[in-house]
Amino acid sequence: MGKKGKKEKKGRGAEKTAAKMEKKVSKRSRKEEEDLEALIAHFQTLDAKRTQIVETPCPPPSPRLNASLSVHPEKDELILFGGEYFNGQKTFLYNELYVYNIRKDAWTKVDIPSPPPRRCAHQAVVVPQGGGQLWVFGGEFASPNGEQFYHYKDLWVLHLATKTWEQVKDYIYYNDVYAFNLDTFTWSKLSPSGMGPTPRSGCQMSVTPQGGIVIYGGYSKQRVKKDMDKGTRHSDMFLLKPEDGREDKWVWTRMNPSGVKPTPRSGFSVAMAPNHQTLFFGGVCDEEEEESLAGEFFNDLYFYDATRNRWFEGQLKGPKSEKKKRRRGRREEPEGGSKLACGGAGTQAPVEVVKEVVTEDGTVVTIKQVLSAPGSAGQPQSEDEDSLEEAGSPTSGPCPRSNTMLAVKHGVLYVYGGMFEAGDRQVTLSDLHCLDLHRMEAWKTLVEMDPETQEWLEETDSEEDSEEVEGAEGGDEDEDEDSGEESGAED
Repeated sequence: MGKKGKKEKKGRGAEKTAAKMEKKVSKRSRKEEEDLEALIAHFQTLDAKRTQIVETPCPPPSPRLNASLSVHPEKDELILFGGEYFNGQKTFLYNELYVYNIRKDAWTKVDIPSPPPRRCAHQAVVVPQGGGQLWVFGGEFASPNGEQFYHYKDLWVLHLATKTWEQVKDYIYYNDVYAFNLDTFTWSKLSPSGMGPTPRSGCQMSVTPQGGIVIYGGYSKQRVKKDMDKGTRHSDMFLLKPEDGREDKWVWTRMNPSGVKPTPRSGFSVAMAPNHQTLFFGGVCDEEEEESLAGEFFNDLYFYDATRNRWFEGQLKGPKSEKKKRRRGRREEPEGGSKLACGGAGTQAPVEVVKEVVTEDGTVVTIKQVLSAPGSAGQPQSEDEDSLEEAGSPTSGPCPRSNTMLAVKHGVLYVYGGMFEAGDRQVTLSDLHCLDLHRMEAWKTLVEMDPETQEWLEETDSEEDSEEVEGAEGGDEDEDEDSGEESGAED
């Protein structure tokens, strides 16, 4: 028994040591990648000092490998870009651009502002569009000692006619439609007739009583000028339905619902409400500037009735014993802007009246509306909480948020989690609220959460905490070995 116990203990010790070493290797890898990113950023700072195009006749380039050599599509020239060189002690990476004139047997070094970061082993291809373009994708950057590597996944294009570099921030939106057969477990692509939604992300889908599918909202970006994108929050609606009752043929129809419509937003959530209505909750309206992005979060409710093709804003009535008091409170409430930070789930949230003139792109009509207080419509908290027999207590409801989870069961809406932002901090929520959609009286909080208690780690704090955790596990011998290895890598 004693020998067996020793073996088991030794086995557990080996497992613990292996797990500990795996954690150290993972931490070291993260740190090495951060060090390489800092080194790349340093080189980019040096490259940023180039302000104009300079072409200089020069001798042949220095020795290198893993560069790209491309043929100019219109001229008798070869284009050399990037590469690496190792002298036995140190690795050098390049982002230099050389042009070799075949007829003249002459080299020219071309310095261009804002080039790609230094790299080797990238992919390059030349196309004739626009006077010739050199496309560069990916590649690798290595530390000077050649022991650490960073792999790119960026895309660049060199416009040969104007000798300008441009980074292509690649995003592709789709508007195709697929159907999945629950009997055969197979996918099929649909080809609906009619004009459907433009390509986008983040749109929401719901089913109509007649078997159609409603597509609402979404988000997309488009290039408005060089190195500048503009986001569009869509508020248009489309209906996809079987044509002439046939399941193999579909048609798009543009919808223009009446009623009180939600302001354009992204990150809202959808659930099916009683009476075949579609419920929309929350979301965020991001205001994009050239150097910043600010978001206004919502916690309002909207219902879309497909049968009547009409929007309704969800207004809470309040408990019956408090109706008169609540109406009086609404008349006295001042208007106020939304707050990104909110208190605990059971605390009174500030009243918010959102005033916004919404201008959609050319395909959507202009909407102007005034919204009442989101979610609870600014209802004060009931003084008779203790008299309620059901689980939970009436509150001002979920604070403004986006990307929350919704579910409806027995006519009750459940709202769980989501997120909102306060400055540079993202607050991820875990509270749970419910609302009786038949009564529409008051929110009830089932699980509370105070966002102020959520830990937010800056990058430096995360590293320190990781070191403390590893130190607390013991194993001084392993710690010493690890320190020695890290010091050697730095040398």
